Amino acid sequence: MALGERGGWDKSESRYCGVETDFNDDMPHLLSFNLSSGGFDFVVASLMDPNYRPSLMEKDIGGGSHVLPFAGSDLVLSPSQWSSHVVGKISSWIDLDSEDEILRTDSETTLKQEISWASHLSLQACLLPSPKGASCANYARCVNQILQSLNNMQLWLRIPLVKNDDDTTDFIPSGDSWELWNSFRLLCEHHSQLSVALDVLSSLPSANSLGRWLGEPVRAAIIHTDSFLTNARGYPCLSRRHQKLITGFLNHSIQVVISGKLNHGVPSVSLDSALDHTGTNVESSQRHSLRPYLDYIAYLYQRMDPLPEQERFELSYRDFLQSPLQGHNPLFHIISDEFCTIEFSNYYLSFQPLMDNLEAQTYETFEKDSVKYIQYQRAIGNALVDRVPDEEASSLTTVLMVVGAGRGPLVRASLQAAEETGRKLKIYAVEKNPNAVVTLHVSELLGSFGDNELSPECLDGAQRFLKQDGISIPSSYTSFIQPVTASKLHNDVIPCLCAQVSPLEAISFSSKCALALQVKSHKDVVHFETAYVVKVHSVARLAPCEPVFTFTHPNFSTKKSNQRYKKLRFEIPSDTGSAMVHGFAGYFDAMLYKDVHLGIEPSTATPNMFSCCASSSVCFVESYFDTGLQIPAWFAIFFPLRTPVCIRPGSPLEVHFWRCCGSTKVWYEWCVASPNPSPVHNSNGRSYWVGL
Repeated sequence: MALGERGGWDKSESRYCGVETDFNDDMPHLLSFNLSSGGFDFVVASLMDPNYRPSLMEKDIGGGSHVLPFAGSDLVLSPSQWSSHVVGKISSWIDLDSEDEILRTDSETTLKQEISWASHLSLQACLLPSPKGASCANYARCVNQILQSLNNMQLWLRIPLVKNDDDTTDFIPSGDSWELWNSFRLLCEHHSQLSVALDVLSSLPSANSLGRWLGEPVRAAIIHTDSFLTNARGYPCLSRRHQKLITGFLNHSIQVVISGKLNHGVPSVSLDSALDHTGTNVESSQRHSLRPYLDYIAYLYQRMDPLPEQERFELSYRDFLQSPLQGHNPLFHIISDEFCTIEFSNYYLSFQPLMDNLEAQTYETFEKDSVKYIQYQRAIGNALVDRVPDEEASSLTTVLMVVGAGRGPLVRASLQAAEETGRKLKIYAVEKNPNAVVTLHVSELLGSFGDNELSPECLDGAQRFLKQDGISIPSSYTSFIQPVTASKLHNDVIPCLCAQVSPLEAISFSSKCALALQVKSHKDVVHFETAYVVKVHSVARLAPCEPVFTFTHPNFSTKKSNQRYKKLRFEIPSDTGSAMVHGFAGYFDAMLYKDVHLGIEPSTATPNMFSCCASSSVCFVESYFDTGLQIPAWFAIFFPLRTPVCIRPGSPLEVHFWRCCGSTKVWYEWCVASPNPSPVHNSNGRSYWVGL
């Protein structure tokens, strides 16, 4: 492992580091030198002699086949070596959009030959060269053709990390390399096997511009040796901005690749008897010239702040969609490869708090969230003290109704609050589930979007039992949304992958299994008109959150309605550049009583609760692990767009959200009005609704 251990827990792909190499027809030596002597985990190596041109290849008289100048036979390495330690580098000279017809034809032929060879070798990825000009239509067309019949291999498109506000480059007239990537992936129909490898250069764009890439499918960051500075001891180092960028990439499972030549005069004493970052002696005669750069990246990796215990617990949930579709759909799929055979159920979690009775396992999950019930206990205690003066504490009894009392914690929290404040309390527990009432515990009404679990309807129904001066806890709650770039989430909005795999299975099954599932899946309107519960991680938050719907309790208005409509306008910072909006992340903030609040909206999130699982969309983990952790109660909610919207600098994003109420169901509708209108999603609740 090139970058060493990071507290013994990090299992992400970012712990591996590669090196870009020149063409070498002795692949065993190339691999041995860079892995054994250099300490790298994999090589990004050319698969074909760079001097090869199909138009110059001499054919035998009979017009028969000829041997292509590949970098060695497929037999010189074992299949596992090819698969685990080699990323194919497609010839950099190819230019499929050249005006020269011979070059264009040679480029297309060579690209297909090299991809075919890489597929035969079972490589996991190939690095495609950057487009040579502003127009990349023919290049993208050819790559898209290849993607249609490609196996599980990923294609990494090399893109320089450039955004010049004033200048342009020869190959990026707009000065923004994101535009080049966006044009290419649009032409390739957002294919999930097309990813990005960013060339990190000596100068970097603004922080907002860099932030866009965290929501894109970036698989590798190629750091050039000329991007490194020299420290006082003569060793390579990176600027603070570069350090922050690289650690951010490492935190998002983006692999680092070192590229270039030795540009630093490393002190000779370090070459005589050097220790690598794992503490192993490296002989000077065998020391790789790029080893100092690898050691520095390893140093950055190992000094990263360890994730809090809660974040480590949530790792397997990152960017894993949980679908709140109606009912249960027990369809089964069996996926096999040489590593595993897995059978899993396409089991959509119930999101129907009034229609369905929750299972005991679901209640148990909710009840492990101690933070939520601590906040409720504080709010109840404060309300009791406000309503009952000390001199009447022994004589006056307050009546409290728990609406939706399942199996417990709110009832216990209420009794504990009464005991701590010395107030007398009489509790009515209202619960429709006869199985839950037996053990008298409690279920929560607030969801990831505040009102998405029918809290307004439930509390309004119970309001007739409340005095005119009665108190409701929560007293109010507001939903929030923000536009996000979320390429992975958007690609995962497919019917066979939502909320069907437990974290234990998600950790254990191989990437081949996941890709096989994706191949068998299809995209449709229904799944792009459904809101998903997700621990958002690989996203770019393009603008601050804006409030959407607010509900206040009690509500004694004679014209009250729980229908809502909101028009929102988001301004993307001008230095961000263009960005792609794949959907909206949703949050909530609830005022329980006076200054006691509870929520996951990023700027005001309750500690240990932000980005946690929505209460009705139960986390699976407790069935498989007994961790003893305090388990938070909510993740964010994700509203996808059927067609992603590209936002240009200075162009505001206008969004419309509706909360609609019918006689038997409640549902959301949403759309983009500007800069490019989108269809109204989930019209009349045709795809996603909550039953009354």
